[in-house]
Amino acid sequence: MSEPVSNIAKPLIFLHDYRPPAWRVELVELDISLAARNTLVSARLHLERDTTQPEADLWLDGEDLKLLELKVNGEIADGRDFQLSEHGLRIRSLGAKALIETRSSIDPSANTKLQGLYLSGSDDDGFLLTQCEAEGFRRITWFPDRPDVLAKYDVTLRADRSRYPVLLANGNEVDRGQSDSNGHWARFIDPFPKASYLFALVAGKLESIEDTHHGADGRNVRLVILAEPDAIGQCEWAMQCLKSSMEWDEQRFGRHYDLDVFHIVGTHDFAAGAMENKGLNIFNSKYLQAAPDTATDDDFRHVLAVVGHEYFHNWSGNRVTCRDWFQLCLKEGLTVYREQEFESDVAARTRRRIGDVRQLWRVQFAEDGGPLAHPVRPDRYTEINNFYTTTVYEKGAEIVRMLASLLGRDGFRRGMDRYFERHDGEAVTVEDVLAALADANDTDLTAWLAWYSQAGTPTLSVKQDYDEASKTLTVELMQYTAATPDQADKRALPVPVNIALFAQDGKRMPLRLDGEVAANEDERVMLLDQAQATWRFIDVDSSPVVSLLRGYSAPVRLRCEQSASDLAVLIRHENDGFNRWF
Repeated sequence: MSEPVSNIAKPLIFLHDYRPPAWRVELVELDISLAARNTLVSARLHLERDTTQPEADLWLDGEDLKLLELKVNGEIADGRDFQLSEHGLRIRSLGAKALIETRSSIDPSANTKLQGLYLSGSDDDGFLLTQCEAEGFRRITWFPDRPDVLAKYDVTLRADRSRYPVLLANGNEVDRGQSDSNGHWARFIDPFPKASYLFALVAGKLESIEDTHHGADGRNVRLVILAEPDAIGQCEWAMQCLKSSMEWDEQRFGRHYDLDVFHIVGTHDFAAGAMENKGLNIFNSKYLQAAPDTATDDDFRHVLAVVGHEYFHNWSGNRVTCRDWFQLCLKEGLTVYREQEFESDVAARTRRRIGDVRQLWRVQFAEDGGPLAHPVRPDRYTEINNFYTTTVYEKGAEIVRMLASLLGRDGFRRGMDRYFERHDGEAVTVEDVLAALADANDTDLTAWLAWYSQAGTPTLSVKQDYDEASKTLTVELMQYTAATPDQADKRALPVPVNIALFAQDGKRMPLRLDGEVAANEDERVMLLDQAQATWRFIDVDSSPVVSLLRGYSAPVRLRCEQSASDLAVLIRHENDGFNRWF
């Protein structure tokens, strides 16, 4: 084999430099012989070049791999046909289609980065597992390791039966057997194209619990949670959370699970917290464990939220995924919102909303106001793992919440249906989800792109004036966002302001804007989409108490002077749980 060529450090990557992949992968066939210190990986990549683009060499990412053999279209590759470096493999002079076969070895026990395939525990009784988000698959085999390369996977795992009795990979198990007196194997086929960051395998000694989900679409899904012996006894609540998640997603978003089995694996050594690998979620077991004699109410709530979050990724992240890592908020912001709504619906809405906003104020606002401020969709990075931040996740979820508030529950559901139907099996962008929401509701959401590209927390200032003679209430709103590093000039953002008026006796007052024929609502969402706007409400019979940002309808700092007597009215009569606390 050719000797590796030294390469330079990671370059700065820009969103505007994105180019579609020159090569598509139709099918990945993997045959993996597992061992703690010497795992052998045989890979067959069935590729097709995008003929609409200029001809290009094939680039396969690869790190810390020992190449044992390379074949191109069935022929042993000559050194003149490829170039091997510490970051990957370049193959030249290919036609419109190609079959690339590699055989390589890796050492999971030496993988201290915990990216790719690594050993959890000791050589004697630990087990093997993977973490491939964001760029870990390249540490298992050579591959165009980017989220917009989606392929079907056919995976065969082989191992010593006594050392690794459990063998798991993505998809449905289609066959298994014994290879010799000590060995066994299992084959898995995932029929849905997925990005390489969603690949997963687990092998080792684990105990399990099982149940069944009877889907609304008629599918019966086998549910299996596996964990180490000291943890499995505290996973029954996680199983109930999984079943609740599946039922809720069917009812609220019309999303059904699509495989015959859903696996969750818990380990004490999983550094990523939890990961949504297609059909094979992997967790740090602390997010699965909750028993009445050892856990607090918060522990039970955290298990509910995390199990739900990773399951909801099956559609918002797996079936429809990110075109590139700049779009990380596309899957994470939407899925955090879905997780928040799930817990709100099945547990306590006000408590969850208060907790989310306190976290936003404490962590994300500080991030937005400091030297590390960055947009929800950054425009550059050197290391993508640095952008798994509260801005991308929590502020990303707040943008989705604002859109849901603006469109209404039914309108948002129509938009989500359009999004999933239009882009199933694709890798997409923030623009794509906004387009689906807009098309389904016959509106224009272009202005909302500013929330994704602009860092910083807007401040919303409010002035109000009641004129008793004309029975009118004038509410003036102004928004301002301070400069952040690399962004001195800020645009006005679309800010939904959920508003209600209370009389002094606590009764809700009808809302009628000047120019409207009649009042037919006592709560409404007003959209502030300029730096300043004035709303004039008429037929306001008495001096009202204004309730703004109900449900915390936008992630802004609110400056609104209210008297002690007005606050006392809200404390007694406010029926929005968040604003009553706020």
